Amino acid sequence: MLLPDYLHEDVMLNPETRKFPEFSVVKLMNTVFEPTQGCKVCILTDFDEPQKWMKGFAFLENEEFSVQRKAYEEFYEAFKNGAMEELGMTGGEMYAYYCTHGSNLDLRDEVFDVEGNQLSLDKDIYSNYDIVLCISTWSATAPLTAKCKEFGFRGATMHGMNDVILSSGLAVDYNEVSADAEKIRLAMTKADSIEIDFTLEDGRVLTAWLGLGQQEAQKSHGLCKGKTPDVANLPAGEIYYVPEDAHGEFPMKYEDGTLGVLTVKDRNIIKSTLIEGDQATIDAHNERLKDDPMTGTLGELGFGTQVLPVSGQDIQDEKVLGTCHLATGRDDHLGGDIVPEMFKKHENSTHDDILFAPHKTPNFDISEVRMKRGDQEEVIIQHFRPSAYIMNALTK
Repeated sequence: MLLPDYLHEDVMLNPETRKFPEFSVVKLMNTVFEPTQGCKVCILTDFDEPQKWMKGFAFLENEEFSVQRKAYEEFYEAFKNGAMEELGMTGGEMYAYYCTHGSNLDLRDEVFDVEGNQLSLDKDIYSNYDIVLCISTWSATAPLTAKCKEFGFRGATMHGMNDVILSSGLAVDYNEVSADAEKIRLAMTKADSIEIDFTLEDGRVLTAWLGLGQQEAQKSHGLCKGKTPDVANLPAGEIYYVPEDAHGEFPMKYEDGTLGVLTVKDRNIIKSTLIEGDQATIDAHNERLKDDPMTGTLGELGFGTQVLPVSGQDIQDEKVLGTCHLATGRDDHLGGDIVPEMFKKHENSTHDDILFAPHKTPNFDISEVRMKRGDQEEVIIQHFRPSAYIMNALTK
């Protein structure tokens, strides 16, 4: 089987050269949510003052709200200008809820319409719409996944949307994305363990071991076909596990650029040690771990399956083939056992991704990722590049 153009070596080395079709909300909705006929759709977004900024679309006058503007221009206006009729859908309304300021924190129930009226997410949105699109500042995948099972809707979360994401990660054919993700999933499912070697600039090699217990690998592939309640996290394109155990060390680059080494025992990060940067950043992390240990529990191990340009937003960049990511905290939306009630404080019950990618973590290299599955041992990634084993799986 011949590889598609986007998996050729020259494109994979320079993903910004990949040619994508023009973004089309009709194509995206038709592919992700087939069938759309007869479905009622709405758009959710977030603000610190949702009533103020949603009323009369006041946010359009403020350049600060770039994500919300994308939601309005690329989805709300497109729906009103013929896309909804073409899709056989109704609705198309846009609502705003209170910004959570944390990844995957539960949402307050209050929501506001364009006239400034206060409504209820449970009573007025989840109960009355078949498809809910959440285009927001912070990810709402976990709370919406829980709500879709309760109320029966389908949906998609698209936080951090920007022009790069629209022209690449949301312009792809999600049937192809799903097929590629499934090939890699089959190549890695039921693994006993994954080992990741990180090489630092000073030559040190840190190794993190994650026990997976032969679980079925899952995939985030962007399709919510049929009528089964589900929420897609877009852009999609990864396979992932919920770790059962973990130990070892891995590097961490904090938002302020500080580099630390995180020590893991029994699936939990127990301390951070400074490599370079601000010791106060390390101290703050250690204090948080001491105060609420659940914030250091590893809840996800994921691997990207797409060839995409860097967007500057982890939601797309973690889907790039050759990268991997860990996540701490809440993982109930992934089938895991970490739920919000287990945290000391509500604001701590986030799901926080730690992405390892050349643009994000240039201070260290993923020198090798190894999978053990029974007697089989395979290299998965070398130097942020998919191994021959993974590339062979993609040709099947």
